[in-house]
Amino acid sequence: MVVMTPRESWTDTRLDEFAKRIDERFDDVDRRFDEVNQRFAQVDQRFAQMDRRFETLEMKMEAGFAAVNGRIDRLTLVLIVGLISLIATQL
Repeated sequence: MVVMTPRESWTDTRLDEFAKRIDERFDDVDRRFDEVNQRFAQVDQRFAQMDRRFETLEMKMEAGFAAVNGRIDRLTLVLIVGLISLIATQL
C-alpha cells in the first residue's frame, strides 16, 4: 500500500480552499495599499499647503529685499552728494 504525504494528497476541495485563502490575503494587501494611498493623498495636500506658504514667504522676502535695496541706493546717493559737497568746499 502506498502512503500519501501531505503534499501528494491535494484534492480539488483543498486547492479551492487554498485559492480562497490566497485571494483573502491579497484582498488584505489591497486594503493596506488603499490605506497607504490615502495617507499619501493627505501628505500631498500638506505639501500643497507648504508650497503656498513658501510662495507667500518668497513674495514677502522679495518685497523686503527691494526695500533694503532702495535704502542702500538712497544712502549711496547721499554719500556721493556729501562727498562732492566736501570736495567743492575745499577748492
